[in-house]
Amino acid sequence: MAQPKRIGVVAPGTRIDPELAARVKAFAADSYLDQAPQIFFHQQCFYTAGHFAGDDAARLAAFVEFANDPSLDALWFARGGYGACRIAEAAIAQLDESARAKTYMGYSDGGVLLAGLYRNGFPNVAHGPMPVDMIRLGGDAAVKRALAYFIERANESLELTVMFEGKTIAFNIMILQSILGTSLEPDLTGHVLMLEDVGEYLYRLDRALFHITSSANVRRVKGVKLGRISDVPENDKPFGATEEEMVRYWCERSGIAYLGRADIGHDVDNRVVPFGALNR
Repeated sequence: MAQPKRIGVVAPGTRIDPELAARVKAFAADSYLDQAPQIFFHQQCFYTAGHFAGDDAARLAAFVEFANDPSLDALWFARGGYGACRIAEAAIAQLDESARAKTYMGYSDGGVLLAGLYRNGFPNVAHGPMPVDMIRLGGDAAVKRALAYFIERANESLELTVMFEGKTIAFNIMILQSILGTSLEPDLTGHVLMLEDVGEYLYRLDRALFHITSSANVRRVKGVKLGRISDVPENDKPFGATEEEMVRYWCERSGIAYLGRADIGHDVDNRVVPFGALNR
């Protein structure tokens, strides 16, 4: 019988509560019984330093410790928020071959680290659900989807595009904008690029899409698919276009193929998108 997967959890940005960690571990045990993964939440996940789950040094040390731990099979980001960009370059520079063998998963702010890992040749990087999704209504389905991917690379966890395209990659729109032109920006040539976001005014997303679609790197993608744009604040005047019309506009203007919708977003229906070609 195969040994249960051992999954480490760190918080590169904002903290979580210990009660959430306990819920996720109990859910995994109930869902998989004798094949339940062992989930280890680094104590750093519960630190508080202003906005962050500990100061930069604490978050950096926790990430490197768990990433380089040869006893762990995967590293899971506890939640998004903000903070990953403050530690990403230094963290990736300290990673060893044990870190390279792991699977990494998260989304939102965690996309900064996922991008840098993928740029540096880490083969098992994925945009997908996080422990914090457990607090959403119906969030157990999202957490189970992530665990099924960690444990058995379950097809049921995947965004369907992954099954039929050569290379895929997914980001929060504002996160992708922030890493373009930095040492964390991966080569996007030939990828289907999936984009999603939450809590942003449409005019801010429009501005970010101008920046994204102006990038020579982005213009080498196979095409763009739009995930869900949720919790859009109400501006003092209507923007005048839907999110899909906005993405179509910038794709057409920049010569990028628009490929339709993707089943990703800041919600319990968020599906797993491995970076690159599907790795079994």
